[in-house]
Amino acid sequence: MLLQVIALCVGAQISYADHHHEHPAEATCVMRLHDDGTAIGTVTMIDDGTATFVSIALKSDLLVPGLHGFHIHEDPVDGVDCVSTGSHYNPFDKEHSAPVEYTNRHVGDLGNVIAVGDGVVDNKIVDSMIQLRGPYSIIGRAVVIHAGEDDLGLGGDEESKSTGNAGSRVACCTIEAVQGGTMEA
Repeated sequence: MLLQVIALCVGAQISYADHHHEHPAEATCVMRLHDDGTAIGTVTMIDDGTATFVSIALKSDLLVPGLHGFHIHEDPVDGVDCVSTGSHYNPFDKEHSAPVEYTNRHVGDLGNVIAVGDGVVDNKIVDSMIQLRGPYSIIGRAVVIHAGEDDLGLGGDEESKSTGNAGSRVACCTIEAVQGGTMEA
């Protein structure tokens, strides 16, 4: 009996390993100001198969100190027009919410990033819903930083349930796979 249990466990481990990628997928984009196109920093993402690690390094005088909505949007950036990115990435037709709300949130809901006094944003996010490979990959979609704080769907109005009342789009970029990264589905 004990040997059967061990054999089942070993079989499960082999099966688990067969279904996960050995190498993380990587993506990046250069964040640019809306309508201006000035580069203000980078967003880097690494998907290890269980979660995606997002590192944000930005600096702009236009980023006032405080919280700013930070989302993945449906469409790539057209030129330097952040409005061209469409709505939040929401393939499962959910309401806007906090990133920790896994049962009812847009895939693109990543909450807020914090800008300090000189417009510097140096944040790290870990999220298990955004993916860099497979049918719900965010490659080719856009990252958008907003002028205001995302209320995480708690604002009590319709706009809160779709955008978090985060305000205008300050900067954006199109997510691109890093060459040499493992991007297969």
